[in-house]
Amino acid sequence: MAWRHEPSRNVGDWFDVIPLSGARVALVVGRLVGQSMQAAAEMGRLRSAINTLAAQDLAPDELLAQLNDLVTGQADARPPDDTPAGTPLAGATCLYAVYDPISRRCTFARAGGLAPVIIKPDGTVELPDVPSGPPLGSGRPPYTTLEVELPQASAIVLSTSSLVQHGDPQTVPAGLQQILANPHRPMEDTCDALVRAQQDNGQDSITLLLARTKDLGEDQVAAWTLPNDPAVVTTARTLTRRQLANWSLQELEPTTELIVSELVTNAIRYADGPIHLRLVRDLTLICEVTDNSSTAPHLRHAYDTDEGGRGLFLIAQLTRRWGTRYAARGKTIWAEQTLPPTEHDEAQAA
Repeated sequence: MAWRHEPSRNVGDWFDVIPLSGARVALVVGRLVGQSMQAAAEMGRLRSAINTLAAQDLAPDELLAQLNDLVTGQADARPPDDTPAGTPLAGATCLYAVYDPISRRCTFARAGGLAPVIIKPDGTVELPDVPSGPPLGSGRPPYTTLEVELPQASAIVLSTSSLVQHGDPQTVPAGLQQILANPHRPMEDTCDALVRAQQDNGQDSITLLLARTKDLGEDQVAAWTLPNDPAVVTTARTLTRRQLANWSLQELEPTTELIVSELVTNAIRYADGPIHLRLVRDLTLICEVTDNSSTAPHLRHAYDTDEGGRGLFLIAQLTRRWGTRYAARGKTIWAEQTLPPTEHDEAQAA
């Protein structure tokens, strides 16, 4: 990723890159009017709210809808005398995208603002037709998502300043087309060239976020569908052991087997359909169990006399982080473990 932020006196822009569960990442670009202390405070609230909502693994359209409700509620809560005309939050825009390196799909949703630009590995420039919802606090949802499948090494460009004219990639100025269509240019150089081109066109404010996609290969993901039967807990542990051996992660076997046992047992107890187990080796080791139940798990501290209730507590103690994300039907409970240091890492540390 690479980014540039060239502010002006009249608008306040922000951007964020937020790690999500399942090796996914959220990309955010937003703009609100004003550079006052009030505008800076409102921007901080928006960024904090987005990070909080993103941690709940909400779909992009649901996240913008909740953010819109939050902005609307804040505006309604202000006393009339404290709400001057043109309050900074009125008409704030936000483009929110989630990229999944396993499916190679990116899901976009926007509250006003500009659509993203996608640069394919062959240099083709595309403008996804992301439906534009109302700016935050200025209208009522719904917001709508657009999902796009991206080849590896595609570039996603989010910006608060228009890179194209009239939403048509055919109307991109020749110089800008050359900048965007060069997949071999380093991303930092691309950012600098885009900023210079925009400034030459008279735009004094630009926030630019570039992200080049990378997918996770089949050798980094292992997935199984298991029947809803208590006997499959042993099978799940065996499959986990074999996969960790293939990845030379035997050091994590005891902990991962315990995590898989607890999550699969939990799914059998509360769901009534097939159970999906997935292991992902990325920057961390990710364990996911998906079932068709929407029952939310709760971490609790069991008493000494309790015979159960310690599963999620153990997982929380043994993992880097864990959580739950919901789909249209069912949920996924996930847990991440830090990978053991490799010989290369130890040599670098020395």
